[in-house]
Amino acid sequence: MAAGRPEPQDHPPENGFTPLEHTASAPKLLPHIDGSVLPSLGGFGRHQKQLVVLTWIPALFIGFSQFSDYFLLAQPRGTCIQPIGNGSNWTEASLPVAGGTAAFHLQADNDSYYNGVDASSLLCACKEWKLELQTGLSQNVVTKWNLVCDSAWKVHIAKFSLLVGSIFGYLVMGVMADWFGRHPVMILSALFVLVFGLSVAFSDNITTFSTLRFFEGCCLAGLTLSLYVLRIELCTPGWRFSMTMVSSFVMVGGQLLMPGVASLCRHWPDRDDWQVLQIVIISPFVLMLPYVWIFPESLRWLLATQHYRRSKAMMLCIARKNQVDMLSTEPSGVLTELEQELHKKPKRTCIVKMMSTRNLWKNIVVLCVNSLTGYGIHHCFARSMMDPEAQPTAMCHTDYFTMAGIAVATCLALCPAVGLMGRRGGLLTFMIITALASLLQLGLLNLIGKYSLRDDIVLRDTLNRRFSVAFSIIGMFSSSAVSTLSIFFCAEITPTVIRGGGLGLVLASAGFGMLTAPIMDLHNQKGYFLHHVIFACCTLLCIICLLLLPETRGQPLPESLADGEIFTRQTLLRPGEQHLLLTKTDRDYSRVHDTPLHLSATGGATVAVATALAAVPASYALATGGEVLGNCAAVANGVRAS
Repeated sequence: MAAGRPEPQDHPPENGFTPLEHTASAPKLLPHIDGSVLPSLGGFGRHQKQLVVLTWIPALFIGFSQFSDYFLLAQPRGTCIQPIGNGSNWTEASLPVAGGTAAFHLQADNDSYYNGVDASSLLCACKEWKLELQTGLSQNVVTKWNLVCDSAWKVHIAKFSLLVGSIFGYLVMGVMADWFGRHPVMILSALFVLVFGLSVAFSDNITTFSTLRFFEGCCLAGLTLSLYVLRIELCTPGWRFSMTMVSSFVMVGGQLLMPGVASLCRHWPDRDDWQVLQIVIISPFVLMLPYVWIFPESLRWLLATQHYRRSKAMMLCIARKNQVDMLSTEPSGVLTELEQELHKKPKRTCIVKMMSTRNLWKNIVVLCVNSLTGYGIHHCFARSMMDPEAQPTAMCHTDYFTMAGIAVATCLALCPAVGLMGRRGGLLTFMIITALASLLQLGLLNLIGKYSLRDDIVLRDTLNRRFSVAFSIIGMFSSSAVSTLSIFFCAEITPTVIRGGGLGLVLASAGFGMLTAPIMDLHNQKGYFLHHVIFACCTLLCIICLLLLPETRGQPLPESLADGEIFTRQTLLRPGEQHLLLTKTDRDYSRVHDTPLHLSATGGATVAVATALAAVPASYALATGGEVLGNCAAVANGVRAS
């Protein structure tokens, strides 16, 4: 067993928790997939590399779907064509839309009719206006059904539906991936993404649109989770992180290409732009249908759940594709041991079994809180970075490309950081940077305004804006790294038998963090400062909890609950140094246990007093009239006699 993962007998039962059972007849080679099975099949060979590449292709399409809200539900700009009365000389005003306000123009004959009336109320009462988009499309869901003013809340429901569907999908599909396998979940998710995704494009109202988006998000979550788990379980310890980061780069590539795809969908004949965009980003999932025959089930999951008959056929297939002859020359004896276990029935495990462990559930809860905090505070930094006075570009908002660039920088920085500091060290470093950026943004900017530049208001506001943007960019960079690394950390620390459920919990926590963004928009950013303060406090809590996690770099993946339970944090002292803390002495303590129980209860001081009083004659005690002293002497004589 590798360092940091002691044998099961080193952990006696504590606090009423029963240690997980270890049968004496357990195989010696089959449970050690990274150490015994995969090396006998050629390690990370040609077959595994081809399958990993197949997991990268859908990541591009998933990136399209995850960032489609920026275009399908983008905020419009427009001009009021027909006000409710006659007026003139109206200037630019603001119209309430989803997520804030959008600039609108009013044109009328005179303004005396509207004297003393709120401008936003007049705009919402406008009979007809022209809505224009500046994000690649000429028409989207908001402009199609005029989701402004009193109907603006429906846009938030549409945003909620995709995120809530994703959260529900992560939780349900994760359990299904552990129970039925990764391959069925991947294929069914891809199939239903096509069904529900294409149905969204033909929605005739916002209610149907939101309902179908819920199911689309659920299926996208199942596809994302199954591909992530399959990719992790295909790789050996030295390749896991690099292969995962390539997938992250591909997904960010989808984010960068999305504005161009949206621009190509403009002015499509006989079809609305947003419908064409939805069809374009969903149709490529048709390429995943041949995965039914191309992509096999995870060998690691088959062995961990004792599907030994299917495992044997798959191992022979993998060895043949990796040009390894296991039948004629097999020095490891994996096939021989597998033959002896063919009679065993499959054994599945549910994520609920995690609650019977002492260490595993704590590790998963810590990573869930980290993921929630990372995605939640990311919105706080993004909100602080956005300039409400900035004008959108012809294709997309500048903030969109800024966030995409930060995502690329995060992926580039994670590779050397994790290589130098490991998983736990890298996660702790980025969380500390996030906490510092948040605290400085909340505290330093107020100090600049109060004490530094009281008189020069213009310079004070300029410095505040620049410092806020700088801290926001740093915070978005580090919080994105925290979120990405927390998900990967969970995939490595969770056993194979419940990896889908554990990863689903962390991804669902990330979904709850992302859900805070539309919630804040729904309330027009009311309570934004308190929202930021709460997540800043959570970062400090996460820094303390991260010290409890073990280091997984270079370690084999845990396969069973017992492996995950003994995967603990390595002690600060090196092995063998703890014995130096107890020095040997020449004193003999062999008779300490012979001390009478009543003497032990009385204490050393009482015994000493009783012994001293035993030397006092009883006659002296009677002569002096010391009744108490005589009684004490009698008690002492009795104690000595016993």
